[in-house]
This record gives sequence, C-alpha cells and structure tokens, in this order.
Amino acid sequence: MSTNIADIKKDVTRRMEGALEVLGGEFGGLRTGRAHIGLLEAVTVEAYGSDMPMNQVGNIGVPEPRLLTVQVWDKGLVSSVEKAIMDSGLGLNPSSDGQLVRVPIPALTEERRVELAKVAHKYAEDTRIAVRNVRRHAMDSLKQAEKDSEISKDEHHDYAGEIQELTDTFVGKIDELLANKEKDIKQV
Repeated sequence: MSTNIADIKKDVTRRMEGALEVLGGEFGGLRTGRAHIGLLEAVTVEAYGSDMPMNQVGNIGVPEPRLLTVQVWDKGLVSSVEKAIMDSGLGLNPSSDGQLVRVPIPALTEERRVELAKVAHKYAEDTRIAVRNVRRHAMDSLKQAEKDSEISKDEHHDYAGEIQELTDTFVGKIDELLANKEKDIKQV
C-alpha cells in the first residue's frame, strides 16, 4: 500500500463507507411492522429458469403503511412471486388479485421486536468489527512505512491519530443507524 497519507485516508474512507452501505442494506431487510419496499427487493423469484430479484419481475409499491403490493409484469409469474414471498422467511402471507400481489404486513409481537433488536445489534457489531479491521490494516501500513523509514515517528503518530478520528466518526454513524433502527423496531 502506498505510504501517501492522502491515499491511505481515501482508501480507509472508501472501505468504511462500504461497510456502512452493507449495514444499511442489512437494516433495510429487517421487518419493522411498517411496509417498505426494501423488504421484498432482496427476495428472489424463480422466473424464466433462473432466480431474479423481485424488482425485476414487477413493480413493488407501498399503498398503505401496512401493505405492500407487487404489480407483476408477466401473469405467468404471479404464483412464483407468491411462493417466493412465502418462502422468504419474513413471515408474510401474500394473496393475488389478477397480476397484483398484495402482501399485508402483520404487527410485530413484543417477542419478535426483541429478536429483531438483537439481530440489528449483531449487524451493527459486525460492521464495527469491519471498520476496526480497516483501521488495523491502515495502522499496519503506517507501521511498515515507519519501519521502512518512509515516514518519521512523529508523522506516524499524527497519521495514526487521523485514522483513529475517521474510525471514531464511522463508529458514531453506525451507532446512529442502530439507534434509528431500534426506534423503528420498537415503534408500535
């Protein structure tokens, strides 16, 4: 890795932002009792001999707070869409009306809310670990640069502080995302 601190910081920022994006996607797949299209976007449908994401076989909509709809483009895929939703493990029971699949979102039980909060915490902790691994990799690069006499001990100390500040910023963003998701989960 280059010992140019700007390149190291850019790489660290890019990789930490990637970890945050993954966390956002994982949080989007957690059912909170309110309908949002992210619930069904990750569901794959067997269509035309292969597995396709739901949004490639129909339009996903949210006409009401507790109702999702999928306007399936090919009438022959309606039963495949229903089956994919039932088999998704989200606990949803779709019904069809022509080419429109309605997916009511049941209210969450308290037990399920606690379970979802634990899953959200695990996702957040996994992301914190990923961010810290990025930091560790950058710190190792700085140590190697100092060892190879490419940077001085003082520069190493300054750069390490900057990398730590970036890490703290991203961990703060993770905590903020987690707090917002917990609020969504606990909202009745």
